[in-house]
Amino acid sequence: MQAANEKAETVSQILTAAQFGDKDSWSEKGNAATLDFYKENIESAVVVNKAGEEIETLDIESVKIYSTAELKAQNYKVKAGEDFALPVYIFKNGIKVLPVYGAGLWGPIWGYIAVNSDNRTIAGAYFDHESETPGLGGKIKDDPEFRAQFAGKVIDYEADKTFAIIKGGAKGQTNAVDAITGATMTSKGLDAAITEWLNA
Repeated sequence: MQAANEKAETVSQILTAAQFGDKDSWSEKGNAATLDFYKENIESAVVVNKAGEEIETLDIESVKIYSTAELKAQNYKVKAGEDFALPVYIFKNGIKVLPVYGAGLWGPIWGYIAVNSDNRTIAGAYFDHESETPGLGGKIKDDPEFRAQFAGKVIDYEADKTFAIIKGGAKGQTNAVDAITGATMTSKGLDAAITEWLNA
């Protein structure tokens, strides 16, 4: 039951990033409805290596996904510049969901960034954490306004910084969002996670 709950929780985060409803609504609908919707709307789920090659296909019927523990294991490889295996969830409407993982102030932070079919324009995002401070760093999960900033922004693969979370304002920048006030370390941790994983 615990494994089933964890799987449904992860899928609900992926769906929220892809703009299929929001996290709370998926929790209300329950595990079965969440997993069924995923299976009906996912085109394919693949694993890619450092060279960008598909090295594995994740089974859709059994909803094979990467857990946060698996993302953590890959994070060591991403940070070390080693070969890695990262999942990409591709939906029938063309949206692709990419995971990110890193360190916040008090523990791991992770999440999902959804991009449109151009692979550059962000459709949405969802982030979670293990133990960030409520009302401050915890806002990466709890504040819908923070997440809403990502929609419509662009991943700039040619820039020195692919994407950024900026303290003091990202106004006018197409590849940046505003940091969370009072949560400098969490914002920096999420910024590093997004940069490292999107670059990978």
